Amino acid sequence: MTPRMKIGFTLPTYTWPDLDQAMGRRIVKDMARRAEALGYDSITVWDHLLDAPGLYGGSWLDPLTVLSCVAGATDAIPIGTHILVLPLRHPVLLAKELGTLSCISEGRLFMGVGPGWNEPEFTAMGISMRERGRRTDESLDALSRLLREEKVSFQGRFWQFDDVTIVPRPERPITVWVAGGSRVPDPMSPDKPFMVRSVMDRIARHADVFTVRASGKHEWVARDIAAVREHLRTAGRDPATLGIAHVQAGYIVDTDDREAALARQRRPMQAMMGQNRSWEHLQDCYLLGSVDDIVAKLRALEAAGVEHVTIHPASAEMEQLELWMDRVIEPHFRD
Repeated sequence: MTPRMKIGFTLPTYTWPDLDQAMGRRIVKDMARRAEALGYDSITVWDHLLDAPGLYGGSWLDPLTVLSCVAGATDAIPIGTHILVLPLRHPVLLAKELGTLSCISEGRLFMGVGPGWNEPEFTAMGISMRERGRRTDESLDALSRLLREEKVSFQGRFWQFDDVTIVPRPERPITVWVAGGSRVPDPMSPDKPFMVRSVMDRIARHADVFTVRASGKHEWVARDIAAVREHLRTAGRDPATLGIAHVQAGYIVDTDDREAALARQRRPMQAMMGQNRSWEHLQDCYLLGSVDDIVAKLRALEAAGVEHVTIHPASAEMEQLELWMDRVIEPHFRD
């Protein structure tokens, strides 16, 4: 019997214009507890250090700080980053944070990473964005040792350290989810409308799970998965050893009327995603339309080989958490 596709909930930790302490509690503690109670398969968080005008309307709360709160608010649900901008972080400090999070969550943590694309974030950290891929690969090399070994010495191009021991280290390895995927061309992003060789090399070397981004068309997801699986075969790795995940966003409306749903979805989606991308572009990328439209898109992802989807609602409303489960997940993606 084929395992069902898992569906997780991404906390809407976006820096909403009306974000205050009460909302902060709701979108972190209250939503995390409710997501676990409802039976979501994971809780994840997005990461942007700074606003990315044009491609997003704002930024997000710090992901690792949020996950420490989520770890204390929940008991058993897997928690993870989706997607941590890895080259902005020093691997020694990050290893300490990850080891701590794994400890206090009792081993529930997974780490989703990517190289980032928003140049002002790199400039603010004194890093050239042209180095993002190489820094990502080097950080993954360093982290794999820091989280497993004592007295680690590392002499890389960007990071150098001697005789470093991280305590606590995870009792079992943290699953690594490496992100990539085709992006609809945009002058604000350097990413390509196809899978880049360096990204596929990173996946083949480091990933337990390949996270396909939703920044292209839905049909591109299947194409990206096929490209990565073929690359693994060429590299001598069995594609069956790689899990397939997908990061998504959307806004669900309790209606089977497609036009009525789209009319209500446009404002919250553009509030989160910004005004640079067209409404048609957002419909191509994300989970929008009627309930039946959304179910059909998820079924297509499942048919393409996606095993785990995480959904970020374009709203801080608790109702979104309930509606995704009641109208989509429970009736269509549960045994």
